Amino acid sequence: MMQRLAGGLVGGNERERAGGKLLELTDRDDGTEQPTPSSQGHEREDEAMEDAEEGVDAAMASVITQVTARDQQAGALPPPPAQYADGPAGEEGGEVRTNWKNKFRSIFCCLAPSQGEQYVRQDEGPVLPQDAGKKTLVLDLDETLVHSSFKPVPQPDYIIPVEIEGRIVDVYVLKRPFVDHFLRAVGQRFEVVVFTASLGKYADPLLDLLDKANVVRWRLFREACCPYEGSYVKDLQCLGRDLAQTIIVDNSPHSYIFQPENALPIGTFIDDMQDQELLDCLDLLLAVEKVDDVRAHLGPILARKQAGLLASFTQVRADGSGESGGQLAGDAAEAESERQQLALYGVDD
Repeated sequence: MMQRLAGGLVGGNERERAGGKLLELTDRDDGTEQPTPSSQGHEREDEAMEDAEEGVDAAMASVITQVTARDQQAGALPPPPAQYADGPAGEEGGEVRTNWKNKFRSIFCCLAPSQGEQYVRQDEGPVLPQDAGKKTLVLDLDETLVHSSFKPVPQPDYIIPVEIEGRIVDVYVLKRPFVDHFLRAVGQRFEVVVFTASLGKYADPLLDLLDKANVVRWRLFREACCPYEGSYVKDLQCLGRDLAQTIIVDNSPHSYIFQPENALPIGTFIDDMQDQELLDCLDLLLAVEKVDDVRAHLGPILARKQAGLLASFTQVRADGSGESGGQLAGDAAEAESERQQLALYGVDD
């Protein structure tokens, strides 16, 4: 039977009555013996529990791939390799202290896929008929579309139960503002792929909830990533798509180090419910929807955006919003123009 992580259950009636401590016999005043908790045994069990919890914590942390502020603000990225085989050899993690910890690591975290077992480059992959002629949009999941945590958060959008070593641990998920509108809009214009370095046991049920409209055509998880320089890299060549027609949106620069010219960076989402980066991202995606080669246009478009020369939906929305009940301000022509832009983005006014 599955136990929740915080359950703290141990078997045996005597142990239950002793609060989970080991028992030893002590003398009563009347000369008889009684079982009492053993402090020595308790210390041994506490140490074992601490080690076990440390292992579970490590396993939990590795289920979800997240980017820290330090990672995002890091300087130069390690250079991509000059060449590598279809299945690059994995790099083993640090020294393993015990067998159970090694088991955790091999299941969840640091041991990379073996050579040629999971990660494979391909020249051409299957395309659904409804996506023929569309550009491919590769979306990161964690901290790009959602933020997930093992700690309870106020009003989570989803709670995903994940099994770790026979225990069920809840993952609390917050959706990034406008993610539903964003997915609806890009689903009409692009072939949408979610490519995450997180584990499928967490990401797959999350996408079942997040993508009710079945916008996402393909789902790729950690085993599809390429381990490189201690990170999981999303090599777009494993998709079997024309890179001239492929865009990746990801908050982690390490993820697209092999094809930075295909990247549309986005800020990390944690819990800012005023965040509007998905709407700004949509502006840029629409700007390259019809170009011949996205790699020749993403850089200049990003430069114009950063220079403030490219009007964004966020700015239009902010400038056109009134103070009373969120009603649009301005004359009729401006209001009609904004309604048309809202419709273009698939966002209800």
